[in-house]
This record gives sequence, C-alpha cells and structure tokens, in this order.
Amino acid sequence: MTDDVLGDLEPTEVRLRFAPSPTGLLHVGNIRTALFAWAFARHFGGKLVLRIEDTDTARNTPEGLQYTLDSLRWLGIDWDEGPEVGGDFGPYRQSERMDIYTDVVDKLLAAGKAYHCYCSQEELDQRREAARTAGQHSGYDGHCRTLTPEQVKAYVDEGRRPVVRLRMPDRPIVFDDLVRGEITFLPENLGDYVLVRANGYPLYPLVNPVDDALMEITHVLRGEDLLPSTPRQIALYEALAEIGVGTGRTPRFGHLPFVMGEGNKKLSKRDPNSGLGEYMARGFLPEGLLNYLALLGWSIAEDRDVFTMQEMIAAFDIRKVNANAARFDPKKCEAINAAHMRMLPADEFARRMIPFLAEAGVLPAEPTEEQTAVLKAAVPLVQERMNTLSESVDMLGFLFVDDANFTIDPDAAAKVLTGDADTVLEASAKALKDVEWTTEAIEAALRASLIEGLGLKPKNAFGPVRVAISGRRISPPLFESLELLGREKSLRRLEQARRTLS
Repeated sequence: MTDDVLGDLEPTEVRLRFAPSPTGLLHVGNIRTALFAWAFARHFGGKLVLRIEDTDTARNTPEGLQYTLDSLRWLGIDWDEGPEVGGDFGPYRQSERMDIYTDVVDKLLAAGKAYHCYCSQEELDQRREAARTAGQHSGYDGHCRTLTPEQVKAYVDEGRRPVVRLRMPDRPIVFDDLVRGEITFLPENLGDYVLVRANGYPLYPLVNPVDDALMEITHVLRGEDLLPSTPRQIALYEALAEIGVGTGRTPRFGHLPFVMGEGNKKLSKRDPNSGLGEYMARGFLPEGLLNYLALLGWSIAEDRDVFTMQEMIAAFDIRKVNANAARFDPKKCEAINAAHMRMLPADEFARRMIPFLAEAGVLPAEPTEEQTAVLKAAVPLVQERMNTLSESVDMLGFLFVDDANFTIDPDAAAKVLTGDADTVLEASAKALKDVEWTTEAIEAALRASLIEGLGLKPKNAFGPVRVAISGRRISPPLFESLELLGREKSLRRLEQARRTLS
C-alpha cells in the first residue's frame, strides 16, 4: 500500500500543503483537510507546507492571517515551511508571488501552451446558449485558439482586453485518486479554461498548480467539491513540466468526502457547529476535536473511536479514507471530547480550566496557591461529569466567588427552595456548626439531622442544601463540595438562602 501511495518517492520526500485563505474563519471541513495532510506528512516523515491564499484583498486581513496561524497552533497542527517558519520555497503568501505568476504565464504563452482569448462575455453567453440548444457541450468552444495576426489586431484595435486560457490536450485525462480510485475525464467535457483575467489578475486554477510545482508538492488532499477542476490542473502541471517549471512531477490527488450538516446538506460556514471559534469558546480540547474530525471519513479501527494524535499519525493511511460523505454529529463530537477530558492528568485538567474560570471572573488569570489547591481537589468531583471546559464555570464557580457576588439561580430557587426548605436549611446549619469538617463527618451529620431527624427523603433533604451552597440544582457531589467550600462560607450561604426565602 505504501508503494501505491508513494510511487518512486522516498518516504521523507513526501510534501503536502495546506492553503487556507486568511479570512478570520476556519471551517471544520478545512481543519479536517489540514489534519489529514498533516497526519499524512508526519506518517512518512515528510513535510507539511503552509501556504496562504491571500490574493482576495476584500476578504483577507492581517488579523485573519494571525487568527489562522494561532488556530493551527492551538490545534497542534504544526508546519515545516510557511509563515513565521520560512523555508526554501518562499514566499509562502500568494500576494507576494505575483511576479512569479506573471513570468510563468509569459512562458506558457511563448511555448503555445496558453493563448489570449478576446471573446466578450456576451459572445460567450450566446455561443453557450446555442450549444445547449443543440444538445452539445456548452463549455468554451476554442474560438480564439487559432486566431490569425489580422484577427488579433482587429480585436486589439477594438480595445478588447484578452484573458489568458490554457490549451487543454485533446485526449482523456486519467488519474488515480488516492481516495476514489481511477477517474477519467473526457476531452469534450474539458474546455480551455481561464488562467488570467482581462485585468491581468491570476486566478486560483493558475496560482495553485504553479505554487505546487515550484514548492515540489508531491500529494494534494482537498475537498471533493474541487474534483471537477482537477483534470484542468493536471493539464497545467504537464504544461509546466514541458516549459521547465518545477520538478516535472504531477502531484497525487486525494479528494476528501463532503462533511454534511443537518438535513443532509453540505456543512457550510454559516451553519452552527461549523466554525473553529465556537469549539475554542466552548472549551473543547484540541486533541478531542481533531479526534472527532478524523472520524469524518477515516477510522483507526472498527471497534475504536478514541485515540491520540500520535496514534493517528502511526496508523494513518489515505487509502482507507471513505469516499462517502460524512455527517457531522455534534453530540458525538462532544462525547469524543469528553473522553479526552477523562484522559487528562488531574493537574493538567485543572490547568486547562483556569482560562475559562478567569474569563468568567471567577478566578484570576494566575490563581493563588490556595485557589489552585481547591481547584485541583475539585478535579475528581467533576472530571467524569464535564464534556467541555467551559462547563467548569457553572460546575465550580461557586467554590471561588465571594459572598457579595454569590447568587442563587432563580429557577433553582423557585423549584427547590420551597415548602420545608427553611426548616431543612436551619437544621443543616445547626448540624454543621460544630462538626469535624471532613466529607465523611459532614455526610453523617446531615443524614442524621435531615433524614433521620426530619424524616425526609434524600432528594428533599439535600436539594435545598445543594442550591444554597452552589446556587444551582446540579453541582459536584454535595458533601465533598461542602468540605472544599469550607465551614464559614457554607454556613454563611445557608443563612443567605434562608434570608432569600424570607
């Protein structure tokens, strides 16, 4: 299988690229593409090139570029060449490579591999409509392929500004897709396509293959929506080889399946659950999110869903990517993330919660030794209960907030602090006033006072106490929480809840 993927390449000669546009957004489908390219390169000990498609000045910003770089680093997807790293094939931003594209186009024109097309949009539309009416292929008909010097002069005298088109070969283009197997495109379906606009601006179908050729990219992984453009790019790689641009090697392509959202539609940037920022804000672990995205088309084993990135690198085989569309399941994504949270050592779990608690104003960015000790002690109480790090605010915030800022959720108060709640809270305070402050002693005292003394069921006995000390109906285990909160704070909150009732 390795020979089938590498051909005559040595494993360390493998070079893949990830080429995002710095718009300030990273879609989960794009992240999966980056992940697969990264895992492919790392599996063989090759290199991943980060190349920035920043020629769309209306959408791309310096802030967007920095967000892209920071996001990839947060994910743990590192690159061997590209912005902030450098390399032998730079520059790695397409906006800085315009002179390169101009030079390559000049060479293509001189060699007859490309030509100027003077057709107006109106003329193109008319001929396409006529072809459709006649039941023929409606792509470009090659009108300007063989213009005479006199015809060219006439167009120039009219003031027409030409585009540049690639001269497509008059034969089928066949290639072995790393995901989909052998694919054939017939020449009648492949019209000569535009490389450069009439204003001299180079287009994506030109700049990407040129960059791939010059950066010696050996394998290209991208979405299946780009599959129709692949034969055109292959034709350009071949033309570039003939004019001496690049190594002369055409990259191997692998077209990854669509990521589908709700209603069996392709997940778009406008859909919920599609943007990386949402997962960062909710407190997903990068390793958890990447693990789930890897499952959208690939698996490490039939009976296993949870794995580390190092395990993925060791096992990754592009030929085992499923060509069928993969549906994004937010609940499974969260479950995979939760599994990775369970795998964290307690100290690391505590460390990762701090930014979320700090952002909520519950802890300072650098907690005190006492706060850190409480947080670490709380980890065993919540690590099995949390699915994302942002849940730490609701789950543990009550341990750190001072009395002046402590509040009880109105819904919890309305549903739990009713009926005999005042009696329960009064009895609890009396039972806890002089007890040894350990989980075991606290539990024994409350059970004796509320269940045996008042004859209450556990739900009715402990519910009001939980709401009083945590402010919520759901919290970490009650008796352990009381121990961590401390005697004085616990008693004050029981009294505060009683005042709320009155």
